[in-house]
Amino acid sequence: MPIGKHEKDNISFTLHTVNLQKDDVVYCLTDGLPDQFGGPKGKKFMHKQLKEVLISIAHKPMETQKQILTDTLNKWKGNLEQIDDVTLMGVRV
Repeated sequence: MPIGKHEKDNISFTLHTVNLQKDDVVYCLTDGLPDQFGGPKGKKFMHKQLKEVLISIAHKPMETQKQILTDTLNKWKGNLEQIDDVTLMGVRV
């Protein structure tokens, strides 16, 4: 659910509780990376593809993850303009 003014801003947030274990990684992000156009067909990166990347790198050191994500975005974007802010934060428990 977006934060701020939107068409469903009268609907309350739902509280979810998640039990985290040592070495779990939690990611917070904007829609910038999933919405970025690129790749061979000039399409959006999408949340599904980002989730697959995050799952595949979650076990790696955080600095390595940062480099992989930066390289992945730049490769996907290619010569296309970045269309939005890109924020992705990961925290290892």
